[in-house]
Amino acid sequence: MTRTTIEVTINGMRYRHEVEPRLLLVHYIRDVVGLTGTHIGCETSLCGACTVLLNGAAVKSCTLFAVQADGAEITTIEGLGEAGQLHPIQEGFWMKHGLQCGYCTPGMILAAYQLLQRYPDPTEAQIRHGIEGNLCRCTGYQHIIEAIRYAAEKLRSQKV
Repeated sequence: MTRTTIEVTINGMRYRHEVEPRLLLVHYIRDVVGLTGTHIGCETSLCGACTVLLNGAAVKSCTLFAVQADGAEITTIEGLGEAGQLHPIQEGFWMKHGLQCGYCTPGMILAAYQLLQRYPDPTEAQIRHGIEGNLCRCTGYQHIIEAIRYAAEKLRSQKV
């Protein structure tokens, strides 16, 4: 099978690999690069567990081929916080019990990241709309909403 060389930046590190054109981005991130925080859920774009930031936009990495990301900057859950310190959204999920089994959490956090970039002080309706492409089977969403509110408040207070 024909292979294509791609170059991507993931969490600030540059990667160059030859990949098959049919390789999904989620499998590239997990299996080739070795970053397993991005979860594989449904592989049909319904659950959002595989959400990453691609050039700043939250995307479901099971819907893209790795070759489509050539030249892109990707942020996974591993790249969100700083060394030894949680990002305020990650902290919010911890403090407000926004996770139970944790499977949806990486995708949910990255969807929340994009939401808070757009709406620094989101309403509950904006939060619900911002995470609607990410499914959680454990929490009932209320703690996730509280976690995002917590993060929004913390991020706003850091900018003052």
